[in-house]
Amino acid sequence: MTSVPSPRRRSSVKIVVPPPPLDDLVVEESERHALFPEPGLALLAVSGGSDSIALLDILRRVAGRLGLSLRLAHVDHGILPDSADVAEQVMGLACRFEIPGHLASLNLGPDASETTARRARYAALRRIQHDVGAKYLVTAHQAEDQAETVLLRLLRGSGIMGLAGIERVGPDGLVRPLLSFEREDLRRWIDFHFPDEGDRLAVHTDPTNFDVRHDRAWVRHQLLATLKARHGDGVIKELLKVAENARMERRAWAAVLRVLPGLDFQRTTTGFEVAAPVLAGYDKALAIGVLRALSREAGFVLGPRRAAGLYEFLSQRPSGRMMELGEGWVARLEFDTLRVENTTGDDTAGEEPDPIVLEGAGTVDLGAWEVAWRPEPAGILERSGDVTWIPRHGCVLRRARMGERILPLGGAGRRKVAREMMEGRIPASRRAVYPVVALEGNVIWIPGVCRSQEGAVEPGQNALRIEFARRGDT
Repeated sequence: MTSVPSPRRRSSVKIVVPPPPLDDLVVEESERHALFPEPGLALLAVSGGSDSIALLDILRRVAGRLGLSLRLAHVDHGILPDSADVAEQVMGLACRFEIPGHLASLNLGPDASETTARRARYAALRRIQHDVGAKYLVTAHQAEDQAETVLLRLLRGSGIMGLAGIERVGPDGLVRPLLSFEREDLRRWIDFHFPDEGDRLAVHTDPTNFDVRHDRAWVRHQLLATLKARHGDGVIKELLKVAENARMERRAWAAVLRVLPGLDFQRTTTGFEVAAPVLAGYDKALAIGVLRALSREAGFVLGPRRAAGLYEFLSQRPSGRMMELGEGWVARLEFDTLRVENTTGDDTAGEEPDPIVLEGAGTVDLGAWEVAWRPEPAGILERSGDVTWIPRHGCVLRRARMGERILPLGGAGRRKVAREMMEGRIPASRRAVYPVVALEGNVIWIPGVCRSQEGAVEPGQNALRIEFARRGDT
């Protein structure tokens, strides 16, 4: 009897295709785009999804090469039933990799929208960043997030600048080092480096990411999937090219702002300012483009309709008017200057700070101003100017008060301090916090505006030289 050989069993070993060397590539990206220009503490935002866990694993491997020390942050939105379990898993990863972990628990409830959750998440992450003193806040946005953002903005009628999508570097140390890498490469990284079941990283899949009632999930699973079926996986790279081309346009506009004749564009601590008559004289389409570019430089998005409204507001030009731009931003016309500022946390409504005694030598930072004083023989007093000499004892630096008057040097009577400020072209929005020097209760100097006859010192007399300087651009 002839024996029949038994069939060989198929191997159950899973073949894992090696991923690209993402650790080396992330270091190259960081150096090419100056993502981490200085050594410091980086706070990694880890949701528990595959992208953020890949970010955590890659950065822990290259932190030394980038000059970074790491901490981990997780935000439990309190939206999904298992959110507490996910938070526990992420904190377990912090322990496993010996990285300090921070957990922020929110109670948004199941009805919270994507927008509400995103804003609350970033607010919580920023609080942690501030509390731990982290120079960088690092998120795991990757190439498909960028492609989805481009498509979403296109569907919502975004202008060309909006198609730039997500920036690699954002305000206050926000960094996105994975924008050049696709989601599948990140998943392959995890599979390759943690192949054994016992060594597996716990990866959480958020079910809302598959709920096509949400626009982003619909773009990801239906629109983008359809485009891939028609044009292949290369459609992601083509959409990334759209974003890069739009970023080139954005950089070009940023350069134009600094060379337009007479525009006098200046960044300030709260926004920007430009020459109103020059901007009002532009062709409307050009003015709208400039206004939108200015807003991006200041850190907020000004839509085409709102920019057109701001141009009309600007063209009317009555000084002292104000226009709300949304989210705490306002535009003010003050003399020949258009000022756009973020009023969130504005200090004009706060209590008046204690007066600063002017004796000896010293300096003080007053936000928009810097003041320095030192003993020095008096020079010749002038009615206006940013430098004067005052008695060595008894003077204080404080804010002007309602109804105060000053006796101008060479004048013929007292005048209202507010009137002097107006004629000195101090914007109305800044008069309440504008510093003055007082002696025995009387204002003797409005820096840059008016020197009083009171408290006058003779040339060569022992005195304090005091200088008032407006802070430069930020």
